[in-house]
Amino acid sequence: MHRWARRLWTTAGATACGVVLSLLATAVPTQAASPAVPTTARTRATAAVDAMMGFYDQETGRWQPESPWWQSGNALQALLDYMAKTGSRKYMSEVKNTIAVQRAPLEWWPQGGGEFRADSTDDTGWWALAMTRMYDLTRDQKYLDIAELDEAYMRDYWDDTCGGGIWWDIPAKSYKNAISIELYIKLAASLHNRIPGDKVYLAHALEAWQWFKDSGMINGDHLVNDGLNTQSGGCANNGGTTWTYNQGVVLGGLAELYKATGDKSLLTDARDIADAVIASPSLTQNGILTEPCQAVGDCNSDQAAFKGIFARNLGELDALLTGHPYRSYLRAQASSAYTTSRNSSHQYGLSWAGPFDQATIGRQESAVSLLTSVL
Repeated sequence: MHRWARRLWTTAGATACGVVLSLLATAVPTQAASPAVPTTARTRATAAVDAMMGFYDQETGRWQPESPWWQSGNALQALLDYMAKTGSRKYMSEVKNTIAVQRAPLEWWPQGGGEFRADSTDDTGWWALAMTRMYDLTRDQKYLDIAELDEAYMRDYWDDTCGGGIWWDIPAKSYKNAISIELYIKLAASLHNRIPGDKVYLAHALEAWQWFKDSGMINGDHLVNDGLNTQSGGCANNGGTTWTYNQGVVLGGLAELYKATGDKSLLTDARDIADAVIASPSLTQNGILTEPCQAVGDCNSDQAAFKGIFARNLGELDALLTGHPYRSYLRAQASSAYTTSRNSSHQYGLSWAGPFDQATIGRQESAVSLLTSVL
């Protein structure tokens, strides 16, 4: 099935599932009131992870299988990040099951040959980054080998159109966008930082960052628009929505590049973007991170996951900065989401300012990444 058709189908499935879960959720208070209410950042994150695993399907190895495939890769990342922070291995069997099942050739893109090589470069990037975290946890070389295959696959779709960059949509090669190049930067830099003596991946990451920085996708407000107008035959910033995840992944990529090079200008560039998000009236409202689609109430199943991706990557940047300047911002998000956007089953809604609306894997993995970022 073509990716766009799959997205339409999966969105409809997620919506239907969300309606049912929302109806169930209305039967309970929007805040947990039992004696077992989590009181620490660790226990709150653990409760959110346990609730996320309620979406897990053992047979497919996916979370809420009717939701977009990349979201299971992102849920895997959220779970692995939590495991890395806490030392928990409670769900390691589910992690290994997911990798074993989903690394097989994809039903809708068998020509990729498996190992998470999909019909869009960003989908591959999410799973590849999860493999680098799995390597961190296990030191098993096979996971790093998969990530290397994925980097090579994404690199195959770099060409000279617009002076460089990676195509997002593999079949059509019509769109060069922010998320694919950001994921590629982070992946290549992550591989460099895990492979002693590497020079190739570092060169790839630096080249990709320089192209992205010069591409025009980072606008005059230091916010990242969605992509270039390649679909119309041009190479200019398309003025697309400044989704939170496009602001986030680049922060994680620059954090990895800084660890590789020690170049403090990379941290300056990252802070310009992070500060712009906090200052933006459309992305931070009353101190709380907000997706642009929330204002009109039309966020889809993909967009429901975006804010947690920003929080994850902001946390990775913050860990490298003297004084941890973004820790208070992340803690404010976590406190607001826990207090106003959670039901008694520790499922989280779309708006971190509340109220709880419905439960979906996109919303829950987003909350897990947020709550993990403050551990």
